[in-house]
Amino acid sequence: MDFAPFDRRRYPTLPVRDGYREWAATYEDVVEDEMDLRLLARIESVAWAGAGRVLDLACGTGRIGAWLRAHGVARLDGLDFTPEMLARAEAKGVYDRLIQADMLNTGLPAASYDLVLEVLADEHLEQLPPLYREAARLAAPAGVLVIVGYHPHFLMNGIPTHFKQRDGEPVAIESYVHLLSDHVKAAHRACWVLAEMDEGVVDDAWIAKKPKWERYRSHPVSFAMVWAKR
Repeated sequence: MDFAPFDRRRYPTLPVRDGYREWAATYEDVVEDEMDLRLLARIESVAWAGAGRVLDLACGTGRIGAWLRAHGVARLDGLDFTPEMLARAEAKGVYDRLIQADMLNTGLPAASYDLVLEVLADEHLEQLPPLYREAARLAAPAGVLVIVGYHPHFLMNGIPTHFKQRDGEPVAIESYVHLLSDHVKAAHRACWVLAEMDEGVVDDAWIAKKPKWERYRSHPVSFAMVWAKR
């Protein structure tokens, strides 16, 4: 779904690769752990330390990779299509291998991973089915897919993925609204079964960091889904 009808801020918008190329230097100063890491920590159906071979799709600066290593993941690859983000990830030293490729067409061998993750990237995809199909191709027969995303409800409140440029002016990155039902439909078509789901809301921890978000208190801002192959 096009984000334009919900866009209240009317920031200039960059294509995804261009946006993350520019944002790479300050990305970790902006993205809050409440958005994604807190949801990962609440997942009960995945034993991280026993996950086997893991692939971090759209790994960015390696925030998620560092979290996974800290939670016992022993074999970890990362993939992203933005060289500037990959350079940040490489500096962390948490990945066994880093691959520069599109997460929808990775070029990696089929059935290579026991666990595939994609965190805070699906809102930049015009369509979801290619993501779920590629993840299903990459996952082993008993593989698991974990997706943590920017909640469509919050996007529909008019707040796109955005950051401040060097001159201090805000700029958005191309985004699309995918309803949670869109995820379910795309996942089912790729033979995934939902094993667990959670949603993160704006609460005291969020408002302590972003006081202006008081008006969004209790609104869902992110979600986590765990999918199992059927």
